[in-house]
This record gives sequence, structure tokens and C-alpha cells, in this order.
Amino acid sequence: MTHGLYPFTALIGQETMKKGLLLNLVDPLMGGVLIRGEKGTAKSTAVRALADLLPGMNVVNLPVHATEDRVVGSIDIQHAIRQGEKRFEPGLLAAAHGHILYVDEINLLGDVIIDALLDAAAMGVNTVEREGVSYSHPSRFVLVGTMNPEEGELRPQLLDRFALSVDVSGEKDVESRMEVVRRRLAFEADPDGFCARYEPEQAELRSRIGRARQLLHGMSPSDRLLEWAVRIGIRLEVDGHRADITMIRCAMALAALSGRDDASEGDVREAALLVMPHRMRKQPFEEHGSGMDTLRSLLEGSVMEEHHVS
Repeated sequence: MTHGLYPFTALIGQETMKKGLLLNLVDPLMGGVLIRGEKGTAKSTAVRALADLLPGMNVVNLPVHATEDRVVGSIDIQHAIRQGEKRFEPGLLAAAHGHILYVDEINLLGDVIIDALLDAAAMGVNTVEREGVSYSHPSRFVLVGTMNPEEGELRPQLLDRFALSVDVSGEKDVESRMEVVRRRLAFEADPDGFCARYEPEQAELRSRIGRARQLLHGMSPSDRLLEWAVRIGIRLEVDGHRADITMIRCAMALAALSGRDDASEGDVREAALLVMPHRMRKQPFEEHGSGMDTLRSLLEGSVMEEHHVS
């Protein structure tokens, strides 16, 4: 049990956000998740709580005002000139290797840092070049970004680099909202006691993630799964193939998280709801969130039935 962290299993509601995060623990090569929503909706709490679910995986925080050198690292040019050897000062991308890199308010990061961040996330390698001297190191991490859309959106080409996206909002049900407050106050009054009460649930979730990772390791996509995914991509007019690949990975991770070794049509539909919303072309004056309604209506149509794969 990681002391001082609110237990993941104590979170009320926000099921889609929680599933998006868990899927990236099941498949760390998934490509991360972008969580969009208003302040106070447990975004940061949920992300930080991941550190207690996968042994050896930490949450590395990237501050929104971090400098480029702090993020990517720096090369001591003078040392290279004097000694004839590279001396690299690691940055956050080095510290995040094998862990979760969390960026709150990612939409407020400078373009140079966002580009470096997403390049490293996609390639698994961070390369720093200064004055003709370059240094590369492995940098594979689960990228989790949170943001409030009211403070500005990410550029479309950057949105596409996130595997999954979810929107969150505050609880509207009175009983659920009361329980959110009740649990938070109980945690603040006695953090260790509160965490201890949820440790059995935490332990079960850790085991579930471990089993899912083992199942996923033995899975490969069937032709049926491939065709389901690409037909959805074509039907939704999404550019490129990254969305298709991600939808397949997500569907398999969903199946594994449910204890199954084969992805179903339902897994593909659920995967599409996580993979496609931030990649679909928006119409002029389209309101935030209406894209999800469009996506659901398309998936409820005959995209599967008309092209059923035997």
C-alpha cells in the first residue's frame, strides 16, 4: 500500500476515466490517455492513485511551467569540448522511463515541449541535440494528460497522438455526490485508516491487472477483429491508420481486463468510444461533447451488421 495516496478503488463514478487509465496499465504500449473535464472531478487523484496498482511503476509529474532542459535533459557542451566526451544531465523523460508521466493542464504546455513529449512517447526514445552534440536514451512511459477544455484545446495533430480520450464531469446524483464528499473527508481525517479499509479491494484490482497483462501477452488480433476495426475507421472517416491500430490494442486490452483471451464485437464498440472521439472531424460550431453523441449513433447503426465477418 502506497501511503498518502487516495485509493483508486475508493473513487466514486467516473467509470470511463478509470477504465481508460486501467487499460494503459494492462497495455503500457497503448499510447496513453487524455482526460478532459472541469476542475474538481478527481482527474489528478485518479492518476496519482495508479502508483499503488502496479508494482514498480511510479507517477512522474511534469509541471506545466517546466523548462525544455528540465523535460528532455541537457548536454554539458563545455565538458564535451574540454574532455572529448558527452555528459548528459537527465530530464523528466529519463525519469519517466518505465513509469507513468503525468502532465496536468497539458494544453498549457509550450509547443516545443509538447512536441518533444509526444515524440518520445511515440518512439520510445528521447534524443537531445545541442551544438552538434547529440545524446539518446530509452524513454518508454505511459503518458497521461489532464486538461480543462475551457482553458484551451490541444492542436488536432497532437490530440491524435493520445491513444484514448475521456471526458469527465462532476457527479449529478445526490447520493453519489454525498458519498464522494463523505469519503474524501474520511480520508483527510485518517489517511492510513481509510487506505487500510480499501486495501482488500486494491489487492484484488492489482491481481486483476496482473492476470490481464498475462492474458494480453498471449493474444493476437484475429482477421475478424482487424476487419471490425478498419471498417469503423473508414465509416468514421478518420485519417491515417493510428486509430485503427489503437482500437485493436484497446479492444484486446478490454477483453483481457474482463478475463477473456479473445476480443468481441462489444469490445471493439467500447474501444471506439475511447479511441475515436478526439480524432473525428468536428463540424463548424459543433459543441464540446456532441461528437460522442454522433459516434454512438454511428456505432448503433449497421456498420457491424452490414459487413458481418464470418
